[in-house]
Amino acid sequence: MININELTEICNGLGCRIIPECYISEYVTFRIGGKCRALISINSVESVIEILRYIRQKNINYFIIGRGSNILASDEGFDGVILLFGSDFAHIEVTGNTIKCDSGALLASACVHAQQSGLAGMENLFGIPGTVGGALYMNAGAYGSEMSDIVVSAEYIDENCERRFISRESMDLSYRHSFFSGKPLVITSVTVKLPYGDPEKIRADMTECMKKRTSKQPLEFPSAGSTFKRPEGSYASLLIEQCGLKGFSCGGAMISEKHSGFVINKGYATCADVLELCGKVQQIVKEKTGFSLELEPVILS
Repeated sequence: MININELTEICNGLGCRIIPECYISEYVTFRIGGKCRALISINSVESVIEILRYIRQKNINYFIIGRGSNILASDEGFDGVILLFGSDFAHIEVTGNTIKCDSGALLASACVHAQQSGLAGMENLFGIPGTVGGALYMNAGAYGSEMSDIVVSAEYIDENCERRFISRESMDLSYRHSFFSGKPLVITSVTVKLPYGDPEKIRADMTECMKKRTSKQPLEFPSAGSTFKRPEGSYASLLIEQCGLKGFSCGGAMISEKHSGFVINKGYATCADVLELCGKVQQIVKEKTGFSLELEPVILS
């Protein structure tokens, strides 16, 4: 049982914003999802430790989101508290050729800081619509680059609400996976190390990367990015296109006609629509090609 008044008092004491009975759809890029019991905007490491101690002691369900760019939330909502790591916890500090980011900092903002400091290596990550913490959690990547290429360390809160440090060597980084995946650990900061480069060339490469995204991806529609993980030996988008599924839809959810690896929200999609569509796509691709497609977004229910 969640005591909203008690939780609000704790948040007020920590200077954290809290929004009771908040629609999840407003905080995820898919623009889908019912209400959660409360959303709390984290503003410091000390705040998240105190709030985590309280909600874990009270056995309250909780979920961590950043930009919400890899999440499919249930139409029925979430019977728990969402901890938002966003603009209230987004400091970025550049020291020499290292950049330390609060986990709520946008990955795009970190890329801009790198460019302005003449640091190369993040150009292909520019445009990924997520936070730095979320990017490390899933080892986000694009166009041949991944977080694993640049990260050197991170700080996080463990199961016992203790602050911990981890080096890259212990992060178990692989395709869309990290040491943090599926564990009750909360990333609080990420440090990357980059080689020096020419700021103007870096800027040009970032601009080219963004042009490529805009021309090839359906950024004009709400989505969770790439909907299916890359199967070994092929590409999800290629398999879906080969099966003639571009434009295939269920309710308000549709396989993008621009990029078949994206399921888009036409403006009125429900979580049920997306899951029905994805299930049919998985079945058809399996029957026609033999490949099994695995969903990439995290299901919040």
